[in-house]
Amino acid sequence: LLVFLQLTGAIIFAAGVPSFVEGDRAITIGGYAVMRLVMVVQWLRAGRSDPPRRTTAHRYALGIGLAQVLWVLSLFIPFWQLGITIALIIAELLVPVWAEQAEPTTWHPHHIAERYGLFTIIVLGESILSLSLGFRSVLEAGEFSPVLVGIVAGGLLILFCLWWVYFDWPMHHSLTSFGGAFLWGYGHYFIFAAAVGAGLAVEIDYATHHSEISAVAAGAAVAIPVAIYLTLLWLLFGAYKNPSFLQRFLIPVAVVLILTTPYWGEQTALWVGLILVGLLAFKLVSRQSYQPG
Repeated sequence: LLVFLQLTGAIIFAAGVPSFVEGDRAITIGGYAVMRLVMVVQWLRAGRSDPPRRTTAHRYALGIGLAQVLWVLSLFIPFWQLGITIALIIAELLVPVWAEQAEPTTWHPHHIAERYGLFTIIVLGESILSLSLGFRSVLEAGEFSPVLVGIVAGGLLILFCLWWVYFDWPMHHSLTSFGGAFLWGYGHYFIFAAAVGAGLAVEIDYATHHSEISAVAAGAAVAIPVAIYLTLLWLLFGAYKNPSFLQRFLIPVAVVLILTTPYWGEQTALWVGLILVGLLAFKLVSRQSYQPG
């Protein structure tokens, strides 16, 4: 029943996103508070059933509960909204860091890695949806062209390669300590944010003359998120420790090439996709898998 209530909060949160963009945060914060207050109850239940970690559970409940009170109070403050929002987000992220200092909760590295991997698949799936919706609108408007074929083909190559390169390394080896786990987990926020669906939609808008930005700006909307995604994977999964010189610097070289693609013409997505295919082809041909050292 608590999970159903949490899902209800998620529905309210999603329904409030359009109004949030327009400046009305009430519905979104209300839905978020419902989701998080359910977590307070869940942590209180956990504390009751796990005496050795009761203090940790109660810290989670207290921190999350206070954060929701502050979120609701922020609705009545008409100024500094951006700063308050950033401060509350940071406060939410610091709650686990504070709570785990009492008595660390138990968790399994393989399970955590699997959860994050599945969420990454969901995010990439949303990017495919964004690409398909953009292409459908183009077909309905009758603005089909070879450039759009290149964007769609490149977009698919990018999404498939991003999926492949994410699962190319054993993830659980990065989760050997609580400090490393927090860094790995919070770093995934930026990986999720670097999903390229929005960038592909921007490039489609540019190709169909529905946007007034330059070709370089449209290409950068694709290239920069991909470069961020690859860089974070390289850092979080410890690929920079690979004993093979070529394998160690393969990702950085690809990132540099990708960042230059907006200057190669109007087919940034296609060029980025081909670079990623080359990246994966090299890894397969070399037959060298990363072994954490």
